[in-house]
Amino acid sequence: MKLFDNLHCYIWPGKGNNCNSYLFARVLRGDRPHVLIDPGGVITEVNERCLDILISAMRKDGIQPEDIGLIINTHAHHDHFGANRALLEQARAKPGKPSQPLIAIYEGERDYLKVVLDYMAKWPGPPMSFEPSFYLKEGELSLGAGNKLTLQVLHTPGHTPGSICLYWPDKRVLITGDVVFYGGIGRTDLPYGDGKALKRSIERLAELEVDYLLPGHKTELGAIISGRDQVRQNFASLRLTYFPML
Repeated sequence: MKLFDNLHCYIWPGKGNNCNSYLFARVLRGDRPHVLIDPGGVITEVNERCLDILISAMRKDGIQPEDIGLIINTHAHHDHFGANRALLEQARAKPGKPSQPLIAIYEGERDYLKVVLDYMAKWPGPPMSFEPSFYLKEGELSLGAGNKLTLQVLHTPGHTPGSICLYWPDKRVLITGDVVFYGGIGRTDLPYGDGKALKRSIERLAELEVDYLLPGHKTELGAIISGRDQVRQNFASLRLTYFPML
């Protein structure tokens, strides 16, 4: 789904655990102009080849995975970053492109990422380890020549210590990772989850002017929330339904 001319939304269509991915097209300088938010995993627990499904959808939109220049992970869970390494290897294989995509994650997720990768090293199957090229900080992230795309990096802990959301003020688009869903919130019962921190993060997001809320996973209500009133109603519903349990 193309939300805007340079923003593509890839909602995970399968049954297994995998995230939605979002791609800003043609924003970076050079021969790798695309920015991918949360590539998801390679294969789900029910053997769905989620990376292949994502790549196929991208190619239908005329976007080649080898042309991704930056991968941003909203947080350090394998259903969001598991395909990082596979995409790097695929990008390296393209003739005439000696460079490779950069990978970024929030600086406050550094220690948690190490814990997760150490744990996942014991899992069967191909390794999913990766080394971030750089760490994001809270504030403006300007991309491309002449600041072609400017995002706001928002530190929104609770689901994990260093979870982030990305806000595109020009179009009032909010990419929420696993902080806020359509009628739901991220889990806090996993290691290092913090319900009080998540509540504060959600309240912070609710103060933004948002016309499109793009979550990390769909729910039975749907995925993308369109319209400022609908976004506000979603936040109001979360306060009533989930805040008493946090």
